[in-house]
Amino acid sequence: MRLLIWLLRAVVFVLLFGLAIKNSGPVELRGYFDVAWPAPLSLVMLGCFAAGAAIGVTAAFATLVRQRREIGELRRDLSKRQASGTYSR
Repeated sequence: MRLLIWLLRAVVFVLLFGLAIKNSGPVELRGYFDVAWPAPLSLVMLGCFAAGAAIGVTAAFATLVRQRREIGELRRDLSKRQASGTYSR
């Protein structure tokens, strides 16, 4: 199974590397006030992917923190109920 996973990773890497090589032509990113930055298309695509992944991880992190806080409160409540004897299975 591990061999299959590593083989799949290698195939994905080769496909993405080939995509990056094919899209290495320069593009011009235009900003405000007539500012322009020349960059390879593959680098721009990688940057957009990384920015999207960072935004997604940040959004998931906020949910994770809220859920962990709620789980902690529920555990404290459960231990209080068990200690007072009001909880029964």
